[in-house]
Amino acid sequence: MRIIIAGAGEVGSHLAKMLSQEKHDIILIDPDEEKLKQLSASLDVMTRSGSSTSISLLIDCDIRRVDLLIAVATSEETNITTSILGKKLGAKKTIARIDNQEYLFPKYVDYFTSLGVDYMIYPEKIASREVVGLLEQTGSTDLVSFDGGKLTLFAIKLEEDAPIINKTLLETAKKLKNQDYRAVAITRSGKTIIPRGDDFFLANDIIYVISNQEGIRDLMEYSGKEQIDINNIMILGGSRIGMLTAKEIGNHHNVKLIELDREKSYRLSNYLNNTLVINGDGRDMNLLIEEGLKNMDAFIAVTGDSETNILSSVLANRLGVKKTIAEVENIDYIALAENMGIDTIINKKIITASRIFRFTTSESVSSVKCLTGTEAEVMEYIAKPDSKIVKAPLNQMGFPKDSIIGGIIRQNNSFIANGYTIVQPGDRVVVFALPSAINKVGKFFN
Repeated sequence: MRIIIAGAGEVGSHLAKMLSQEKHDIILIDPDEEKLKQLSASLDVMTRSGSSTSISLLIDCDIRRVDLLIAVATSEETNITTSILGKKLGAKKTIARIDNQEYLFPKYVDYFTSLGVDYMIYPEKIASREVVGLLEQTGSTDLVSFDGGKLTLFAIKLEEDAPIINKTLLETAKKLKNQDYRAVAITRSGKTIIPRGDDFFLANDIIYVISNQEGIRDLMEYSGKEQIDINNIMILGGSRIGMLTAKEIGNHHNVKLIELDREKSYRLSNYLNNTLVINGDGRDMNLLIEEGLKNMDAFIAVTGDSETNILSSVLANRLGVKKTIAEVENIDYIALAENMGIDTIINKKIITASRIFRFTTSESVSSVKCLTGTEAEVMEYIAKPDSKIVKAPLNQMGFPKDSIIGGIIRQNNSFIANGYTIVQPGDRVVVFALPSAINKVGKFFN
C-alpha cells in the first residue's frame, strides 16, 4: 500500500516503524525537519518537511495515488483538516486521530464521513475500555476478546507458585480436564516465543493463552491466578483516560480520583457524579496512603508522567493492592515496569497502532491487536472458500513456525484448534504471529 502518515510524534513514529516492516510505501510528513532526519536514518520511509494541511505539499506527495492517509498529529484540528483535504485530493481512505468524544456520537459520524474523514480514532477512549475490561478479568495482565467473548486471549504473568512452573506444554496438556484453552506464546526476558510441546513454563513468564468461556476457570487455576472482587478503586490522574474510566465504573464501584490541578479537579467533580475527586499531588506517597491506598482493590495510574505512574503503582503493589494498572507512554520503560511487579501496562501508541494497523491488512483480516510488551500481533482472519487454509487439517498445512492458530469461531460456537482441526469456509480464525510470519500467514487466508 501507499501510505501517508501526517505527524511524526510518538504515535506517528511508532506507526511508521510498524508499517515499514510490512514493506508498505510510506511518506512521513511533519514540520520538524530534525525529527524527520532522525527517523529516516533508522526507518525505511520517505519524509517530507512541512504542514500536512498544505495542499501543494499533499499534491507533491502524489496524494491521488495514496491508499491510506493517517493523520496523527498532536492537533485534532490539523488531523481533521488533513483528512478532509486528502480525501478531496484523491486519497482512497482517511483516518484522523481525535481528542473529542463527541465526534464519535452516531449522529455526527456521518457528518464527518461526508466531509471526507472516513474513520476517527480516539486513543484515550480505547484505553479506557481496556482498563474497564481488565477490571472485570482481574487475573489477566492484558486481554483481547473476539466475537463478544466467544474466544478471549489472556496475558498472564506466572508467579513462583503457579502449578505449571517448570513443566512443559506437553506435561501440562496431559493434566488438562478439557481442551478449552491453549498457550500460544510466551514472553521471557523481553523475547517472545511461539511455544512447542517441549518448551517449559518458568516463573515470571508472561504467557498468552486463548480460551473459550468454559476454559477460563481452569485457566486461572493452572496459572495460579484467581478472580478478584473489585469494589474500591483509586485512580491517579484526571487525564482523559482517568475521567472516562471513572465515568464508566463509578456507578458500580467506590471510586476515588486524585488530580493535581485545582481547576481541573473542580471540573471533574462536577462531571463525575459518582466519584470522589481529591485535589492533591499523586507524587506525594504519604497523600496516597492517607487517602486509603492500602484499602483499595485496584489502583489505576494514568497521569501524563510515566515515572509517576510506575512508582505509584509499585507502591500500591507493595501495600497489597490486588490489581495495579499503569499508563506508560515511554516504550523503553514497559519491560522495566513489568519487571517491577505492575500487573498491567497500557500504552496509547500501541493501542492506536492496533486500530490503524487493521486498515493496512487484507480484507480477510477482521481484527488486529498489537500487544504491550511484545512485538507479536493477534489477528482474526475470515477463512475464504478458495483459500489454502481450508484444504487440509492444520498439521498438514506447513503453517509458519513463528505463528500459531489458537482458536476458531464457527457460527455461534467456539473451540480451541489442534493439529487435526480442519478450518471451514466462513470460520473466524484467531492467529498469534511474530512480525516475521505475518505476510506468510496471510497467504493461507487470501
